[in-house]
Amino acid sequence: MRITRLPDVERRPRRVAVGTFDGVHLGHRKVIEGADTVLTFEPHPTAVVQPGAAPRLLTDLRRKAQLVESLSVQELVVIGFDREFAARSAQSFIDDVLVGALGATHVSVGENFRFGHKAQGEADLLRADERFQTRVVELLEVDGEVVSSSHIRGLVLGGAVEYAGHLLGDPFTLAGEVAHGDKRGRELGYPTANIVPDAAFVTPGHGVYAAHARIVGEDGEPRPAHASAVSIGVRPTFVTGRGELIEAYLLDFDGDIYSSTLELAFRKRLRGEKRFESVDALIEQMALDVEAARVICA
Repeated sequence: MRITRLPDVERRPRRVAVGTFDGVHLGHRKVIEGADTVLTFEPHPTAVVQPGAAPRLLTDLRRKAQLVESLSVQELVVIGFDREFAARSAQSFIDDVLVGALGATHVSVGENFRFGHKAQGEADLLRADERFQTRVVELLEVDGEVVSSSHIRGLVLGGAVEYAGHLLGDPFTLAGEVAHGDKRGRELGYPTANIVPDAAFVTPGHGVYAAHARIVGEDGEPRPAHASAVSIGVRPTFVTGRGELIEAYLLDFDGDIYSSTLELAFRKRLRGEKRFESVDALIEQMALDVEAARVICA
């Protein structure tokens, strides 16, 4: 799949799905279905229009591209969203972007999609344009609730990563650079790869999780997966003075991955974070967590 910035796009007849698509969840996939091109925005428009209200994201652009590519899309076109673009009228977005730059013959959007200056453009404006066919996809409901990025963010923050993965269509995944920690895990017999959470993205609630861990190569592609037990929190058994940390113990792995990018695909929450009365009690629980992760990730 090609990833193209809007100024570099080559005009051709396109079936275009348009949206922010944070998470590329099941509802987004309905919108993207049948499209050969996905048009998205980077950064999230709210981060530009209302910075204080910008949501913590489910996916960065690299992960979004992976998910879009898995849907057999030919090209991901990225709009560099800034204040100048935010000032465009809805009609300008149609004339200059959808028709002028992309050559859209078909346009697919979700029913709550808004576009143009102050979000004044709605689906009816797209439907009224005879230069392309418009498909407006109804919001998807699962278990009686609308599938939305905001709902899934809440699930992840609450630790419900298994159900979040069900609504996403793929496991919730985060990635970060492996940093040096206190090497406490090594002292306990479980050396961990440590990631400092990025405040711009959603992090699962404090606790211990089973996850698949992949080292991301220099080409941006993840390497083979390792089952892992992942602890997220502030390590209440020890007084470290450190903030929140993501600590991943990769099963059956031995190697130096400092400064590498590690991708964690969360499968299930094993337990909440807790303070242990002794280091021995902690080590005993860690052994149970590791075996549970091995079974879940098998």
